[in-house]
Amino acid sequence: MTEALKLPEPPKVGMVSLGCPKNLVDSERILTKLRGDGYRLSPSYDGADVVLVNTCGFLDSAKEESLAAIGEAISENGRVIVTGCMGDEAERIREKFPQVLAVTGPHQYEQVVDAVREAAPPSASPYLDLVPDIGLKLTPKHYSYLKISEGCNHRCRFCIIPSIRGDLVSRAPAAILREAEKLVANGTRELLVISQDTSAYGVDLRHAASTLGGRELRAHITDLSRELGRLGAWVRLHYIYPYPHVDDLIPLMADGLILPYLDIPFQHASPSVLRSMRRPANEAKVLDRIAKWRGIAPDIALRSTFVVGFPGETADDFRYLLDWLETAQLDRVGCFKYEPVAGAAANALPDHVPEEVKQERWERFMEVAARISVEKLQAKIGRTLDVIVDEVDEEGGATGRSKADAPEIDGQVHLRDAPGLTPGDIVRVHVEDADEYDLFGVPLA
Repeated sequence: MTEALKLPEPPKVGMVSLGCPKNLVDSERILTKLRGDGYRLSPSYDGADVVLVNTCGFLDSAKEESLAAIGEAISENGRVIVTGCMGDEAERIREKFPQVLAVTGPHQYEQVVDAVREAAPPSASPYLDLVPDIGLKLTPKHYSYLKISEGCNHRCRFCIIPSIRGDLVSRAPAAILREAEKLVANGTRELLVISQDTSAYGVDLRHAASTLGGRELRAHITDLSRELGRLGAWVRLHYIYPYPHVDDLIPLMADGLILPYLDIPFQHASPSVLRSMRRPANEAKVLDRIAKWRGIAPDIALRSTFVVGFPGETADDFRYLLDWLETAQLDRVGCFKYEPVAGAAANALPDHVPEEVKQERWERFMEVAARISVEKLQAKIGRTLDVIVDEVDEEGGATGRSKADAPEIDGQVHLRDAPGLTPGDIVRVHVEDADEYDLFGVPLA
């Protein structure tokens, strides 16, 4: 009898991914490359030969979370490689954790892979499983983040992203479409388009075209959105800065090519605060445009984030923001208390707002935002909406999202009497009730 071939046991890699969806995409790319090199993935610290910690460094609180994650990985495993946004602070990391094996910066994929190879050399074998065509994913099968560019050309005073990730670098449209086509072919029902500044996509390329299947594709967010919309999946746009050409996206929503959803980081409304932030102060024009958008696509959902307590923000500035929010009637709103970030230009501004004032303004802002959300959702009771299913339970219930809801950051739709559904199904739902942020309903037969 021929002795059975004993395959080498491949080294295992653990991953801790922190921060925004853009970081999550970076983690997926790193793991995809490692999987292609024969590494296996470990869901636990004790089963890993080496642990990667993909850090976030946008805020000081995020940095503290990253340092805590590094410390936990070292305590539980001991063999740790650090990458991501906080990788630019290698000295700080090594001073606190001299045991780390390597530290690399954001989107330095090859350097990370090289560090893993050195720490845990791969066991090459022609018999090991190959990487799926779409790469490895950290999200459920039915939705995927699609990163179209890196970096940002803005120089907002509160932000250090350009110093971490550099200026705007857009991917070729043909490469993006090829990735999107593979994702959809492998079960993705929703594409979440992300970058640091999605509506600036292609500016660095001067909107040059690339070729896919004999077709010329221009590097422009309107053209890209139209092409993505033809793939048959939901297409959701995140981090859209309201440049004038964003108006051209709204007819695509009205035609059903992309979801009627815009994630726009307004940050504030007061002209003086926006100027201090180094963001354009055209809030009145934005209100006019929002009204125009709703006239073209009545179901458009607008989500945004705001900062209260920015240095120099007065009581009048804050009242202006609340009045603007009442007029804008945004559907989904998040708010942060201003937090100094090491390296940000805002640190040098005068008139920093006391913490107790920030807290009081944040609470007042969230009260207004919650009331608007309640009114918006109450108006949906009795309507029929398309819902994508995210989870099902053993009691015949399910949880999903409407076209107005992005995963992780927006509300949910809770379904009763929904047996037989699976994640990724898109069903028609009769809305029966609502609370501050979620809807409740039943699928239609």
